Amino acid sequence: MEITTHDLMTVLHGMGFGALFMLAFSGALVELYRLSAPGAPSAMSAGGQTLLGLYLVAMVILAWLTVFSGTYVIYPWYRAVPPEGVTDLADYPRRLLLSSGKTSEWHNVGMEWKEHVGWLAPIAMTMVAYVTMKYGRAIIQHRNMRISVLGFAVAAFVATGIGGAFGAFLNKYAPIRGGDVIILMQEEGP
Repeated sequence: MEITTHDLMTVLHGMGFGALFMLAFSGALVELYRLSAPGAPSAMSAGGQTLLGLYLVAMVILAWLTVFSGTYVIYPWYRAVPPEGVTDLADYPRRLLLSSGKTSEWHNVGMEWKEHVGWLAPIAMTMVAYVTMKYGRAIIQHRNMRISVLGFAVAAFVATGIGGAFGAFLNKYAPIRGGDVIILMQEEGP
């Protein structure tokens, strides 16, 4: 059983950092909604506030790891330019997608989303974590602020979900291959 370094980094980017970030939204959105819901309790315990802050900081770290690994590790492999005369574009995902009218929109829409809108998620989650931690339990007194924080969290969730779906489809049509081979298990001889 083996995997290449490019495959491993792609899995770490999407299924590691990205998927964990998406999973973390369930707890964050529930807690942020609980704070902004009509009839919300007038006070949050100090321990609850600390836990929410740590949870949001972990989400921010996952969001930035996802975007940085995608932008500075995976994306250069995606944009690799084939040498003159190469006709097999399997190792050049961007060129492979753009070589056919049937797949070019995966680059034009999907990768453009990942390149530009994908940055919205870590920026929005950084704002959510900062405001929540700065105002602490006092955020409960500012309904519009709570609703805005929840709105930014939802926007980050939607941007991440769409980016993740595009990433999965792009990797299906034009996977990033190459790099050194890592042998995970070897077949034992007789």
